[in-house]
Amino acid sequence: MNPKFLVTHSGGFHADELCSSAVLSQLFPSSKIIRTRDAEWINPSEKKIIYDVGGDYCPEKRIFDHHQRHAPIRESGAPYSSFGLIWRHYGKTYIQSLNVPAEDLDAVFEAVDQEFVLPIDLLDNGAISPSTAAELAPLTLPSLLETLKPVFDAEGEDADDVAFDLALAIAKPLIKAQVMQQAAKRRARSLVFKAVEDAGPSRVLELPMGMPFRAVLDEAGADHLLFVVYPRKQGDWSIGGIRLSDDSFEQRADLPASWAGLTDEKLEQASGVSGATFCHNGLFIAAAKTREAILEMADLAVADALQNA
Repeated sequence: MNPKFLVTHSGGFHADELCSSAVLSQLFPSSKIIRTRDAEWINPSEKKIIYDVGGDYCPEKRIFDHHQRHAPIRESGAPYSSFGLIWRHYGKTYIQSLNVPAEDLDAVFEAVDQEFVLPIDLLDNGAISPSTAAELAPLTLPSLLETLKPVFDAEGEDADDVAFDLALAIAKPLIKAQVMQQAAKRRARSLVFKAVEDAGPSRVLELPMGMPFRAVLDEAGADHLLFVVYPRKQGDWSIGGIRLSDDSFEQRADLPASWAGLTDEKLEQASGVSGATFCHNGLFIAAAKTREAILEMADLAVADALQNA
C-alpha cells in the first residue's frame, strides 16, 4: 500500500499530527500531505491515510482519529492521540526503515512508545497537564512545537501551512533521534554487561567508549560500582559519577570535593595525579590525559567516597 495522500486537519496544529506526519512521510516520501477539513478529502479511500480528523478509527480504512466518542484506548486505559495510533500501526515499519536490527525491533518500539509517544498522547487528550513538567513546561516538545504556530495577526492565508511545514521539519529529526538513541542503548547493552563482568568487585567500571550504561547496571545488580571511566573522542579520558536514576542528578558517589572547579596544574596539585586536566564544579565528571592518570584519579575518588560514606 502506497498512499498518494496523507490527510490531516487544517488550521492550528499540535504535536500529535505533526509527529504522525513525520512518521508517515518517512514511510511514504512520495505522498503529499493535505491539510483540510473538506468532507471529500476526509472520506476514506485506498489513496489516503487520514489521521487526527474524520471522527473514526478504522485501520482497515486507514483512518486514525481519536476525537470521537468511544475513541480507542490502550490496554492500560490511557487514551491514544493520532500519534499513538499511527505509531501503533506504522511504528515498527518506521523503525525498520532506519535499519534497526530485527532482534531489537520490539524493544525499541516499546521504549519509544512509552518514553516518547505516550506522553504526547496523554498531553493531547488532557490526561496530564503541561504543569507536570513544572518550570520546564514551556520547554517540552509539544509546547515548543506549538510556539511555531503563526502569531495571531500573521498575514497570508497560508500562514498555518507554512508554520506547519516548519514545525514538521523540526519534528522529523527528533523522532528519528528517539529511535536511534534507543537502538544505541540496545547495541551498548552487551558491551556494558561485559565491562561489568570484567570489573568484578572493583568500584570502577571501565568502558571502551562513552555509551549509555546506567540502566544496564540496574539490570546487572551492579550496585557496588561508584564511578565509570572511558576514553573520549578528544583523545583524553573521562571519569564520571553514576546517577541513582535517569531523572536525578544525585550520584552514588561524588568526586573529591577538593577537586571541584580545578584545571591543569591546580588539579594536578590538588589530586597528586600528573596529567589530570579538569574537574567540574558539580563533582560529576573529570578528565585526564591518559588511561593511567584517569585510573589513578578513580582510585583516589573511590577511597574518598568510602571514607566519607
